[in-house]
Amino acid sequence: MRILSKLAVLVLAALLSTSLFSCNNDSLEEVPSPDERVIWTGETITFEKVAGSDPSAAENQDRITDNVWITRGNNGGQIFNIQAEGSADKRNSPEGVLWAVGTIDNIDNLNFNKFRDAVNKPKNVVGRDLVAFLTDDNIFISVKFTKWSQGRAGGFAYERSSE
Repeated sequence: MRILSKLAVLVLAALLSTSLFSCNNDSLEEVPSPDERVIWTGETITFEKVAGSDPSAAENQDRITDNVWITRGNNGGQIFNIQAEGSADKRNSPEGVLWAVGTIDNIDNLNFNKFRDAVNKPKNVVGRDLVAFLTDDNIFISVKFTKWSQGRAGGFAYERSSE
């Protein structure tokens, strides 16, 4: 009976640690079910922040929703959500947005992560098909970067779907 109890405790501990590990990884907790998703497939919008331009100026922010305003600082960092953050955080920005490499038509097979985890090196993102999931708004959009300036200039451009 003692062996059985010890075995039960070990199994329970293994299950709990597996459960805790899977809840704490950096990928998306869960993509909403198909009937809960809002997918924007409207007209393509082109956004560009010119290298060296002020990221705090509204014209240099892609104000996608009330919660997500994408821009890039002039220190060479990655994009960030200026509505929710003061500057880019290499591991977590843009806050409120998760990313996957791929297209909307393959959404059920995509793995959503923080921007850098999804694209690896932001400077290599140009020309790749991405899907952005605006977590607070439950909106999925198609994104394709067309420019990414080097040398601490802060410029970038992309095309994205609209509502």
